[in-house]
Formats: sequence, C-alpha cells, structure tokens
Amino acid sequence: HPKPLVAAIKEFFGSSQLSQFMDQTNPLAELTHKRRLSALGPGGLTRERAGFAVRDIHPSHYGRICPIETPEGPNAGLIGSLATHARVNLYGFLETPFRPVENGRVRFDVQPVYMTADEEDDLRTATGDIPLDENGYIKGPQVPVRYRQDWATTTPEQVDYVAVSPVQIVSVATSMIPFLEHDDANRALMGSNMQRQAVPLLKPERPLVGTGLEAQGARDSGMVIVSRTDGDVVYVDAAEIRVRVREQEKEDHGRGQGDTEKNVKLGDTFSPSPRLPITSSSSPPKEIRYVLSKYQRSNQDTCLNQKPLVRTGEKVVAGQVLADGSSTEG
Repeated sequence: HPKPLVAAIKEFFGSSQLSQFMDQTNPLAELTHKRRLSALGPGGLTRERAGFAVRDIHPSHYGRICPIETPEGPNAGLIGSLATHARVNLYGFLETPFRPVENGRVRFDVQPVYMTADEEDDLRTATGDIPLDENGYIKGPQVPVRYRQDWATTTPEQVDYVAVSPVQIVSVATSMIPFLEHDDANRALMGSNMQRQAVPLLKPERPLVGTGLEAQGARDSGMVIVSRTDGDVVYVDAAEIRVRVREQEKEDHGRGQGDTEKNVKLGDTFSPSPRLPITSSSSPPKEIRYVLSKYQRSNQDTCLNQKPLVRTGEKVVAGQVLADGSSTEG
C-alpha cells in the first residue's frame, strides 16, 4: 500500500526542518544553499544541547567542511558548507581528493585518490601549495604534514599524499575572496555570508580582481545556459538559441531512439552524463533548442534574466556558456 510512503514523502517536503525554500538572491546563494550541511533537524542535535566541542573546527574537516563559512549566532558551527573539492560517497561520508606521492615525487599522471577522514588518519598528507621542482619532486629537506590529526614535519620521501589544491579546504563562497589568506577569519566569515546577499544588476559588471573560481561557480549554479554538444549556432534571439549538432556528434548521439521533444530551461544542469541531448527532432538529432529565461521572479523577488552571448554562425564546443545569467558578465 503506497499510503505510508506518500505520507513520509509529504511530511519531509512539506514540514521537515531540512526541506527549505531555496535562497535565490543570486547564483552563489542558490549554489551555497544546495551545498549546505546541517547538524540540526530530525536525528540531529538541538541548538540548546550542542556544546562548544560540536561547533568547533576539527582536523577531519580538512577538505570536507569549510572552516570559515558558517552562520553567526546560535547556529554557529552547527550549519556548515561543503568544501570545494569534497564529495559525498555511497555511504554518506565526505571524501576529499589527494595526489599520491612516490619517493618524494607527486604523481600528476594518475587520478587523485578520494579519501574519507578515517582513511587519511594514518597517512602523512602535505598541503596543496608545497613547492615542487619542474619534475614534480617536493623541494626542501623538511615538509610540514598532517598526521593523526596533528601537524608534524617529515622528509619529502615520507610524504604519502599531497592535497590537490590550496582552495580545497574552503567552500565555494569563501574561495571567491581574493587574498583570503591575508584576512582575519571573522571578517572572511562575514564576507562569505554577505556575498550571498548581493542583488543581481540590470547591467552586471565583472570584478576587477577575482580568484578564478567565479566562472565555475556561475556554471555550476545552473543560472547560465551551457552548450551540451559541439555545434554551430543557427539561430539566436533574446528568448532562444538553436545549435546544430556537428556530424560526428550526430553519430555519437544518434544511437538512442525515441528521444522526445523538450525545451531546455533555467535551472537544468548539464554535467557530462550518458543522457542524450534534448533535441527538436527525432533521431538522428539535428538541432538543440535552448530556451532563455526572461525577467522571471526568483524566490527572493530578484530578477532572473538570461542574455545570449553567442551570435548566429558561431562555432561552439561542449561546455561553452551560451547565455549569461542575471549576475554574470561574459
């Protein structure tokens, strides 16, 4: 009988503390809300019961939970944000990537290894910004490493893994603060939280100084339209963009049959996936139609508007941004 299941689903989405109205003030607010971690809610703690130990930063947070982005006030340390490179594994544990080190040489030729906090505990892991020579060997006689939840120094030959990036310890919002390492932690916390309160502009302007993560953040927020395939732009206006898929793409994507006609809308994310592109004709696909969102109201009453960035006749590649959101320029 589906009644108990339906009741459980309705209860979760309708009344659960963890089912929240999405913060859509700007793309960063939306992205951060989807990456939020909470110790509160059903099966969790209550604000009154949580002591200082629970709220504190722990060595196991490294590369998994941001030590900076958390609210001020009663929720401090109980609500956090997923770090930039972290992912949730099959069992619900947070993992972060490391590059293997062999005899003092960092292996850039192999895929980084994702590890949970307990797997990393007995290994000597160095930070992502240690100096290397042109062959990938760690420079210097001594290297600071994290070992068994503490700092130690070892020789380069004893290092087991190196973090993939200096940015991997912080969240997406925090990673957008230029020269973060020169800021006081309290002010960085406020800066991370206040970036999410910026309202979209009619004429967005890119920052003069950035960290390089802005473009990826905008792309991952789902507020910009990204090309799913290589192709040629055959039609552009303020409301839609049509891309003709290239011949070799047609062969790759023409294998799936019975793909129905649909329109691509704001909020659809196009990560590399085995799904077929949304096409305006049956197999083999010829054109993909991307529908732009025009002056839509967001949850916070800000304006969601998309503007085309490409021209008719332009060649595009998969992953290229076709249309800007309301908080991005170029």
